[in-house]
Order: sequence, then C-alpha cells, then structure tokens
Amino acid sequence: MTVRTSDIEKAAGVLRAGGLVALPTETVYGLGADAENAAAVARIFQVKGRPPAHPLIVHIGAAEQLDEWVEDVPEAARLLAERFWPGPLTLVLRRGRRVPLEATGGLETVAVRVPDHPVALALLSAFGGGVTAPSANRFGSVSPTTAGHVGAELGEAVDFVLDGGPCEVGVESTIVDVTGDVPSILRPGGVTREDLEAVLGRPVAVPAASRVRVPGQHPSHYAPRARVVLVEPERVVAEAELAQEFGHQVGVFLPPSVADTPVKAHAVVAVPTSMGAYARGLYGFLRELDQRGCDLIVASLPAEEGLGLAIANRLRRAAGPRSSSATGLQEP
Repeated sequence: MTVRTSDIEKAAGVLRAGGLVALPTETVYGLGADAENAAAVARIFQVKGRPPAHPLIVHIGAAEQLDEWVEDVPEAARLLAERFWPGPLTLVLRRGRRVPLEATGGLETVAVRVPDHPVALALLSAFGGGVTAPSANRFGSVSPTTAGHVGAELGEAVDFVLDGGPCEVGVESTIVDVTGDVPSILRPGGVTREDLEAVLGRPVAVPAASRVRVPGQHPSHYAPRARVVLVEPERVVAEAELAQEFGHQVGVFLPPSVADTPVKAHAVVAVPTSMGAYARGLYGFLRELDQRGCDLIVASLPAEEGLGLAIANRLRRAAGPRSSSATGLQEP
C-alpha cells in the first residue's frame, strides 16, 4: 500500500510538535511519539490508559544508530541486530542519555528495535529521531493490525494515522534481554527462539519470570471483551457446546486437528494450519468474535515451537485473570 510523501512529512511534523502518530509496522500498529520528548511520551500513557511504570519500545531507523540510544552494546546484541534488523526483534540494553526515564518506566534499561515496514522507516527517516511506540490500542486490549482497528479504538485521541495496510507478522516483536551473560526471551514474538539460537550458536533462555520489566508481561493482556477459555485441542468442541447449552454466546477457535468436526456455537474461526497465517490473523480473529457478540471464546494452544511460542503466549494472556479497569474488563 502506497503512502503519499506528504503524509509522511505531515506525520513527522506532528511528532516534532509533540503529537501522537499511529504508524504501521510489520508486527502491529504503534502509537508513536518523539522518544526524547518527555511530555509527548507521557501523553502515550494517558491515551492508552497505561500505567507509567510499564516501559515503551524506542523505534530507530537503522542498526547503525543503536549506539546513539544505549550505553553499551555487547557482541550478542550486535549479532542479532545485524541479522534481524529491520525486523520483529527488540533488544533490551542499558539506557543512553537520549532516552528519558518516562519512556523506560523509570528503568535504566531501554528496549530498542528497527521496524521492517517501509512506511515506518520512511517516517523515522523524515523525523530524524527515535519514536516510542507501544501498540495503538487501549492498554490490555487486542492489538491493532489495521488502521481501521486504531480508529475504532482510539479515535480522535490520535493526532494523525498513517495507513500502511494490514500488518504482515501480526504479533508483536520478540523481546530479548542482552544485558546479562545469557540472552533471554522476555516476550516471544515475530522472531523465533530457534532462529535466535541459530545466529548466536547457543541456547536462549525463556524464563518464566523476568528481572527486567518489558511490554506485554502482565498476566492479562491482548484481551478481547469476551472471556477466553483454553482447553486441550480434543476438548474444544465439547467445551464450546457445553457453554452454549448454558446460555453463552460462544466463539470457537477450531484447531486443525478437529477441523472437520461439526460444532454448535455462535461463531467459529477455523485456525490456519500455517503458524505464520495464524499469527497474522490472531488479533483479527479475536476482534471478529467480539464484533459478532460472543461473550466466551474457547480455544487451545498450538505447539510451542517456532511462531507457536508467540501465539501460545498471546492466548494465555488473553485468557488471564481480569479486574475492572478503564478498558471495562481487564487491567493488564
């Protein structure tokens, strides 16, 4: 999808003026602000309803700019940046002086990446600085993968929206902490654990808990309005039909292993056999079932290898415990 140069220049001007721009990346749409403008960064938290202790990701235009934003770049970080940037990989490193503490949630570490989307890269080039950009949605709800999703959720709270078409990856970037001796995945995403290990030539940890705060770690996140229930694949049909009998408007993520099984439910999504297609469509599927009036979604986890690790992570957090908040159902 072609975006006019005048729109890129307008968006860059909005950023320079301290405004907010929704921009496409290969993962999801981001809500961007000038990374060095503490007031603009604070506005992101206000618009999203995001707690200020939750750090943001700084997007830069090229791997060669990394040293301008961080204090120290270990060899592992150089290797990963060289291989995966531009791309859906975020590196956690020690904060440089250009990054205000408002962008890091008060931490002395910062998450940085180079997005792999021509519109995002054109904006970063025209703007000439770094852009903090969490997902362009209310905190804790389903991430946006089209410009339409952004408009439906944030409306006029965003000063300008760049429409770059649907996102190609569909789930957020993989976040890797490279501040310690052993690189570790703090959030699985668009770059797989297997690919990281192939480049580094050693195992990469996926700790159950992290010593560093990063986006997407709350037990409830990426959540639709409908409650999400996870069961084994062979139990999906039975659980969905039982819930339907009890009066729920049930949406079903029907896994490939039972794709030919009839199911009595309010709405059914056939899960793609390709993990790439599943990741690309995941958030759209959740939004679709919300829009069709489902109050309960029954799903199962894919095998946690390749992109399946990221999909399983998002589904677990979508099914996480909820409490009342500004979003109405969850407080991620």
